[in-house]
Amino acid sequence: MQVQQHALPGLLEFIPRLFGDPRGLFYETYSARLMQEMGLPADLDWVQDNQSKSQPGVLRGLHFQRPPHAQAKLVRVAQGRVLDVVVDIRRDSPTYGQHAKVELSAAQGNILFVPSGFAHGFVALEEETLFLYKCSNYYAPSSEGGLLWNDPALGIDWGVADALISPKDAVLPTLANLDSPF
Repeated sequence: MQVQQHALPGLLEFIPRLFGDPRGLFYETYSARLMQEMGLPADLDWVQDNQSKSQPGVLRGLHFQRPPHAQAKLVRVAQGRVLDVVVDIRRDSPTYGQHAKVELSAAQGNILFVPSGFAHGFVALEEETLFLYKCSNYYAPSSEGGLLWNDPALGIDWGVADALISPKDAVLPTLANLDSPF
């Protein structure tokens, strides 16, 4: 497994070794020991796994949970492809309000670590895209937060003309109106 650090501090992309033969493909999707050696915080306790299925153009995000229920996430795609986006919402961070984009795909098997203090979202790029993620804290509806996916101040090019979003995501605040808890 290889690790790639991104411009936003703490954001790590893990690229596994894929073992293929005529029968198919095998690779490790998670190894606490190996990923910690490569920079994953050792104090994380993954407590919940989630999965979503989306069609092309479905955009989910940008979401986060407020402390004390803040979540770090380990995200990947089991089928299809997504454009994954994170926005730094840590008030004292030199990269506050900046975003990073990573294409995650089942074919590549890459895995993205999203620390708490980041808003996270993705747009599905292929039919029947299965998106999987581990969370370091349980879902707590009272701690939900988010950013408006198309806030001009963020300048995110999602690469889709007509994103399909939920009514809840359509009314999230802009960065200028966000009272970040981080």
